Amino acid sequence: MIDYQRMLSSKVQDIKPSGIRKFFDMLSEMENVVGLTVGQPDFITPWHIREAAIESLEQGKTYYTSNAGTNELRFEISRYMKRKFNLDYSPKDQIVVTVGGSEAIDATMRAILEPGDEVILPLPSFVCYGPIAEMIGATVVPIETKLENKFKLTPDELKKAITPKTKLLILPFPNNPTGAILTREELEGIAEVIRDTNIAILSDEIYAELTYGKRHVSIAEIDGMKERTIIASGFSKAYAMTGWRLGYICGPAPVVKEILKIHQYAIMCAPTASQFAAVEAMKNGDDDVEMMRAEYNRRRVFMLEGLRRIGIECFEPEGAFYLYPYIAPFGLSSEEFAERLLNEHSCAIVPGTAFGDCGEGFARISYAYSVKHLGQALERMEAFVKKLKK
Repeated sequence: MIDYQRMLSSKVQDIKPSGIRKFFDMLSEMENVVGLTVGQPDFITPWHIREAAIESLEQGKTYYTSNAGTNELRFEISRYMKRKFNLDYSPKDQIVVTVGGSEAIDATMRAILEPGDEVILPLPSFVCYGPIAEMIGATVVPIETKLENKFKLTPDELKKAITPKTKLLILPFPNNPTGAILTREELEGIAEVIRDTNIAILSDEIYAELTYGKRHVSIAEIDGMKERTIIASGFSKAYAMTGWRLGYICGPAPVVKEILKIHQYAIMCAPTASQFAAVEAMKNGDDDVEMMRAEYNRRRVFMLEGLRRIGIECFEPEGAFYLYPYIAPFGLSSEEFAERLLNEHSCAIVPGTAFGDCGEGFARISYAYSVKHLGQALERMEAFVKKLKK
């Protein structure tokens, strides 16, 4: 009889499954559920982008590409970073095309971290960073961002968290789940703390195009930060290309060289047809992004006003496509609130604790859905809230 507990990695066995997927899987087994759990655009990838992939297949372009990605795509990523953020990255040795932003994050962390290193992670944040660090053997040093600070990382908090073992700072802004952003002035404060250290920065900028009222600023734009910053981004959110599984990293050549080794052995190269689609997206997709961003903004306002109308307090997000309502006043834990809402009113949201223990008292709502869908969810949430208030 095989002892699978001994066979399998203890580090992997100790990692908890994603709290987001837990609720997604629960609702998939139920009927008539209005789900607000998954951060996936409800838009179809624009036709001209799909057409570019179809044309590549019709022309028989089904071969491996360079490990780092096609020359044309890396060139377009370089041009994009220059015109959007005034950042210069060489297509030759400072850009790697990855299988989604997720691989970009994983490969970057594996290239930098060793067992015993410390990773500073602002919480709440997306679910992948902590488990990846733990699988490497690094230690996560959490910084709990606070509502009163608009869920932003502050220089004072960062300074207190740094130790001689600190190797990496993760900046997950615009933030999932809170929708918080960091302005140029706020990033300059972070840079001042980091400047005289040897700490690397992993800046997850997958939502960079989805900000409302303020332009996204990358910390790599701040003086002295580009040479220590690795930007992880991709096409999933801004271009509605989640299923194409395409991302990229931009960073200093010595770091990118090591990331490419990991990518070579683990992945080989990103999907070829997806790369042709991405070239078209970067060349001619700005109008598509702006159309979707404007619609997300409309939904953001609709949901924010709706939640407040039914008596749920909520921080006003400035980026991504999530709301992070405060549900503690209803006397239930985040998990209890989400489970009862699902079981009693067939409406699915994600408990805040899926994004870190400091998420207790909060929940995450994705508004990457139609206004009609969001309206149905608000009706069910209102009925639930009225029941709790009785």
